[in-house]
Amino acid sequence: MHNTAFRFEYDPGIIRHGRGCVVALGDELARQDCTRALVVCGQTVGSTPAVIDPIKEGLGDRLVGIFDETTPAKRLDTAISGVERMRELDADALVAVGGGSSLDVAKVMSVVSASGRDRDEIGTEFAETGTVTAPAAELPPLVAVPTTLAGADLSALAGITANPESGLVDEQRSGGVSDPRLMPAALFYDPALVETTPREVLTASAMNGFDKGVETLYAANATPITDGTAVRGLNLLWDGLSTLTDEPDSWATEEILQGIICVQYGISRPEGTTLSLIHAYGHGLKATVDIQQGVAHGIVAPHALESLFEQVDGRRELLARAFDIETGSLSQAEVGNAVIEEVRAVRDALELPTQLRSVEGLERSDLDTIAETTIEDSFLDNCPPEFEPTVEGLKGVLEAAW
Repeated sequence: MHNTAFRFEYDPGIIRHGRGCVVALGDELARQDCTRALVVCGQTVGSTPAVIDPIKEGLGDRLVGIFDETTPAKRLDTAISGVERMRELDADALVAVGGGSSLDVAKVMSVVSASGRDRDEIGTEFAETGTVTAPAAELPPLVAVPTTLAGADLSALAGITANPESGLVDEQRSGGVSDPRLMPAALFYDPALVETTPREVLTASAMNGFDKGVETLYAANATPITDGTAVRGLNLLWDGLSTLTDEPDSWATEEILQGIICVQYGISRPEGTTLSLIHAYGHGLKATVDIQQGVAHGIVAPHALESLFEQVDGRRELLARAFDIETGSLSQAEVGNAVIEEVRAVRDALELPTQLRSVEGLERSDLDTIAETTIEDSFLDNCPPEFEPTVEGLKGVLEAAW
């Protein structure tokens, strides 16, 4: 047993899955006693009829407006502008539509709107601490309608950034917000909406979601509950993600979304997250170069797993089970290699980059800085206890990925 004693505190929102399920958006808002919903999204989602029209129809007369200013930068000033829009419209709920950036901005909007503090106070706290404290007051509820596959939906965390141009900070600042009440009250996984997302966006986000399942199995705080959901989710993704190479009408979207739901179930809990080594590398790379997290994961994951398996078991038998690997006649080293090959095969099926040298703006001389940044990432605390990361070891993985 990886962990015979555990505590599992988890309160996910209502999960709805199925083609056309967003027609019930209004019903779920009614269950939350909300009558005035503001949609939070990016400009592309807000201007794409195939996405926004079903959202409007599902919300009906509960829709009071659309705030379509989110960007992948997840800017704090965007969240503050969104709160101003909330107050203008007297919105009592937020419906985040799109990728993780829209959901993260909506979460920060929920915190800022309930705090009652002005722009300068919010900026000062974020500059000093890298977070915005959630008040004791009730937070406006969130509903999530993801259209990508990153698996950041069943989470009480949100990333956020601020730059000097916003007037909120004197230098570039990254951070996050965390509170159990930021778990979406309801989540809608609608294949029809996901299929409107460009394939290159879906494939990169899918690698991010896939690696959440991988990391959950070897995390220090894994539980039998998350073992079960992660194995099932990885198996669904392992089988379904390869269909994204074809046209949308042949994508196994229903199965892929079920897999994304499963791999993230229970990974964000009040006592912490199961994300660890691969995500830490993603953060280290992102701090140095503009790279999509799924792309970073795809390049680094096989090498990161190899370094992990050199030191610890890493639950490789359980990972093998997720990928239908017959392990009876294999040595432990061979099981680990087989797992790594399957992760690499998923990456290649998604047609993602395979080498860091292909990332625009990244120089080999940056690897030292990336390793030093990665070693400071809090997600490394979630690695197996016997795994001992060093700057030299982390750089070795980056060199192998170069």
